Amino acid sequence: MAEHDGANGTTSKGSPPWIQMNPPVFIVSAVLTLVFVLLAAVFTETAGILFDAVQGWITDSAGWFYVLAVAGFIVFVIALALSGFGRIKLGPDHSEPDYSYGSWFAMLFSAGMGIGLMFFGVAEPVMHYVTPPVGDPETVEAARQSMRITFFHWGVHAWAIYAVVALALAYFAFRHGLPLTIRSSLYPLIGERIYGPIGHVVDIFAVLGTIFGVATSLGFGVIQINSGLEYLFGVPSTVTIQVILIAAITAIATVSVALGLDAGIRRISLLNMILAGGLLAFVLIAGPTVLLLQTLVQNTGNYVSNLFHMTFNLYAYEPTSWIGGWTLFYWGWWIAWAPFVGMFIARVSRGRTIREFVVGVLLVPLGFTLMWMTFFGNTALHMIMVQGITELADAVAADTSVALFQFFEHLPLSGLMALIATTLVVTFFVTSSDSGSLVVDILTSGGRDDSRTWQRIFWAIVEGIVAAALLIAGGLAALQTATIASALPFTIVMILMCWGLLSALRIEGVKRISLREARVMPSGPHAARNWRNRLHAMIHQPKRKEVLRYISESVKPALTEVAHELRKQNLAAEVGEGEDGRVWVEVRHGDEIDFFYSVRPRAYEPPTFVMRDTRDKRLETLKYYRAEVHLKEGGQDYDVMGWAREDVINDVLEQYERHMHFLAAMR
Repeated sequence: MAEHDGANGTTSKGSPPWIQMNPPVFIVSAVLTLVFVLLAAVFTETAGILFDAVQGWITDSAGWFYVLAVAGFIVFVIALALSGFGRIKLGPDHSEPDYSYGSWFAMLFSAGMGIGLMFFGVAEPVMHYVTPPVGDPETVEAARQSMRITFFHWGVHAWAIYAVVALALAYFAFRHGLPLTIRSSLYPLIGERIYGPIGHVVDIFAVLGTIFGVATSLGFGVIQINSGLEYLFGVPSTVTIQVILIAAITAIATVSVALGLDAGIRRISLLNMILAGGLLAFVLIAGPTVLLLQTLVQNTGNYVSNLFHMTFNLYAYEPTSWIGGWTLFYWGWWIAWAPFVGMFIARVSRGRTIREFVVGVLLVPLGFTLMWMTFFGNTALHMIMVQGITELADAVAADTSVALFQFFEHLPLSGLMALIATTLVVTFFVTSSDSGSLVVDILTSGGRDDSRTWQRIFWAIVEGIVAAALLIAGGLAALQTATIASALPFTIVMILMCWGLLSALRIEGVKRISLREARVMPSGPHAARNWRNRLHAMIHQPKRKEVLRYISESVKPALTEVAHELRKQNLAAEVGEGEDGRVWVEVRHGDEIDFFYSVRPRAYEPPTFVMRDTRDKRLETLKYYRAEVHLKEGGQDYDVMGWAREDVINDVLEQYERHMHFLAAMR
């Protein structure tokens, strides 16, 4: 698969400097969103009827498709991690992760499902206990089933959905230089047509799914913030207040958007983790601690042992509308969020291997999520079943948004905890909004992550407007329906993404095997070295000027000589030179994959045995350089500094012979 410029064919040419967008995706997405908002706001009653009809049709006719697709996504990502593909990096072979594990995990969790945990942590277990899908309510078995179902909805399925999109985006963007957009994952299937109407349609689906998925979370979040303010300060819980809150908190989110990923989103994500961790620890200590630790182990065991059965259970033999309001809603919610969360995860996961990525994305946030649901859910169930606080169940049944605050009433420091919880929902709201607007902006600007700030602010405001329109049009029911409906076309896109990623990985696997097993021509007698010269080369730490001179005087002539000979063989070979002193030779093979060989200077800090002064200026002076070989896949971790011209020529020919072996294997 050929390499591409990240912005090739995706941004408007000749646009004013204050605009950096892909017009078809930006304009069509904005217009469709505006039309939806107007319909929902002006024809509220009709919109409510339409939402009910759409959700009913999807539940009755397409539920099996959602269930089967999500099960396939789990199998797909786990199989990739366990296979030999798991060693492939999401980026060039020499790339390193941009963020530490702590920052990475914090951003994964905050972007993934923060608001949802706050809204459903108490409410969902209690609701399944009071009204289970099957069996008698308010029994020990109902309590056990309620936690198993809650784990199922918030468990590995959600993160597998995110991982599919994030893997495809990170692989094609960071390893193959394609735009960081959904369309890029279809390159192995449709080639250059990703830059045409098909690619535009795919990205538009992703934008709309992201907007409605994020709007759903913002709707849940603002309802709960309103309930918290009512509990703390007596602020009335009305749609008008909720719209005002959306406007106010969206304004805060735009500030984070303007600050950017590192200064804004990363710092607020870390704050989220600190507040969430503190709240979780408080519930563990203030609640029935031993019982919570016991139920965490038992709930996890029940979840794992029943995972296969729950994955494929459509209640076909005992028809119920329950699955549409719960399981299918969650699957639709996660899929609608997948472009947003997947692109955000991809954006912060450059440099990690596929195996490291899958393990991190599936297990680390999952562990925190299961602890959260157990500590909050089982404490609530203990209050109802053992302590006899039945009014908590009544409150949840009447209004799910007040569940968390009613829950805190029966624990110490209830006012303080409610204030912290409300603050946490606000910060989760901010991270969801600014992360979502960042992702939508990347999609609508053709994969650019350096577009104009006003564009990101525009999409942050649009998300707030959509959330407000959905609340006005029908509240939680409208939020659920919009999520499920917007996810349906994107589920098909995700299946194609899996196909495209697997096709690209298969090609890379063939190439790796051919590079490892190919028979290459011996270097010849000129490759021998006098051992003293070899020892000197091992210890000597050349400076930048010395390496640049060597590349200019030895490597470039060698590559020029090879290119000249290749052109005599009727091959399109070119030699290039970069600003940093690198040189390369590229051999084009038409429809087949081109060959690329480069030597570039790379700085290293000196080994400890030569370091005597660690001041910044002195350290810079002590740096040494290597003349490292790079192929299309990235750095090859070997240095040709000091090699004779003939040695460099032979190395180029060996790598080229391996490349030809790979092309032959692919034909």
